Amino acid sequence: MDSSAQVIIANLTSPPVLAFALGLLAVLVKGDLRLPDPIYQGLSIYLLLGIGIKGGVSLRQSELSDVAIPALATIILGLLIPVLAFFFTGKLTKLSEVDRGALAAHYGSTSLVTFTAALVFLEQSSIQYEGFVTTLLALLEIPGIIVGLMLGSRHLKRDVSWGESLQEIFSSRSILLLVGGLVLGFATGAVGYAKIEPFFGALFIGMLTLFLLEMGTLAGRRMRDVKTAGAGLIVFAIAFPIGAGVLGVVFGYASGLSMGGAAVLGVLAASASYIAAPAAVRLALPEANPGIYLAASLGITFPFNLTIGIPLIVLVAQSLEGMVG
Repeated sequence: MDSSAQVIIANLTSPPVLAFALGLLAVLVKGDLRLPDPIYQGLSIYLLLGIGIKGGVSLRQSELSDVAIPALATIILGLLIPVLAFFFTGKLTKLSEVDRGALAAHYGSTSLVTFTAALVFLEQSSIQYEGFVTTLLALLEIPGIIVGLMLGSRHLKRDVSWGESLQEIFSSRSILLLVGGLVLGFATGAVGYAKIEPFFGALFIGMLTLFLLEMGTLAGRRMRDVKTAGAGLIVFAIAFPIGAGVLGVVFGYASGLSMGGAAVLGVLAASASYIAAPAAVRLALPEANPGIYLAASLGITFPFNLTIGIPLIVLVAQSLEGMVG
């Protein structure tokens, strides 16, 4: 068996991915499997805060010069991806500008769970990456949403409530916990983190496994909308993340990241938001069809990235190592 197949099989047989598959299967067989909402919300808070804290600790240990160029590259990537998403949905689908803008906002932003699964995969594969990648996650979360909303609202015959939409983005739970965790981790450092490491370190994969069990049921319910999405949207929801992921890897290498760091940036570029972006789109572009952007981001792209996309992007990063940068 070649190394590429081994990498993909290792990801498919990891506990978090298998738990996701179980949740998906439960919906397909119409089983009664759902986590109580308070537990699901608690797990999401745990993951967001834990990722933020660990990223803040690593950021404190990093030199500003090491972070500056990757951060700039990430912001440029965040502005570019939604424009590309808007363009390609125009070529592949017959969607309105509003729906294409909503999709651009989702694909221009990021998925924390996909990011987290990628970190777990890299760690289990003994691949090193820069500790400040959580900062890149935070930087990539917002610009893409704003650009997508701008593209989708260009020809609307009404004023867009930008103030309310921006407030929704910046005050969303994902941003508050992620950025708050970064600040907390940066302030407390490695010494302070050692006191909470048993909770945010040793238990992390187990908590992620439970969370992905519920995510499997959510994705399964959205797959019903995939049937009406159209072939063009399905092609976009699979092909675009691959292309964006390769672009992210190239940007990662060009900005000086290691192979692991470039792979993480590639995964971030390939992911699509299903938390921050939907909330902002509902406010700024209420005309957009939720069945389209949620079916694409949560029903197609998220399962694809979780099972195949992550190891595929890691393989791309390994193949391009030494060729780019």
